[in-house]
Amino acid sequence: MSAENDLIKLYSARILALAADMPRTQRLASPLASAKKRAPLCGSTVTVDVNVANGVITDYGQDVKACALGQAAAAVVGANIVGLTVQEVQAGRDALYAMLKSDGPVPPAPFSDLEVLQPAKDYKNRHASIMLAFDATLDALHTKQASA
Repeated sequence: MSAENDLIKLYSARILALAADMPRTQRLASPLASAKKRAPLCGSTVTVDVNVANGVITDYGQDVKACALGQAAAAVVGANIVGLTVQEVQAGRDALYAMLKSDGPVPPAPFSDLEVLQPAKDYKNRHASIMLAFDATLDALHTKQASA
């Protein structure tokens, strides 16, 4: 199979649909915490804002400048993040990382739609972009915890 066909398969219609319909793309007016992460290899960036009450994410906003794979991951994160704890977000991030890096299983609900990114495990240069939404969110949450 040619490299071009591999890329066409990687950027499936489902990935492109997720990227095109990303939720929570507005930054929050008064977030409790914010963080920006950048993938050094490709230059993709994700900036997130979070509001948290009683250890649970109550609002979330994101500004995503990434490839379709990073956008698809951010779409899944944005659609499912409100109502979760730091531990649940960390578990989702760890499951995605394991899926990409060590052929781990698809992340469980609420992040099971990340299954669409399984073909990307063969493209290590895309992994950092895919991880950005989780990594920026966890940075923001840890910043919030440190200031609490």
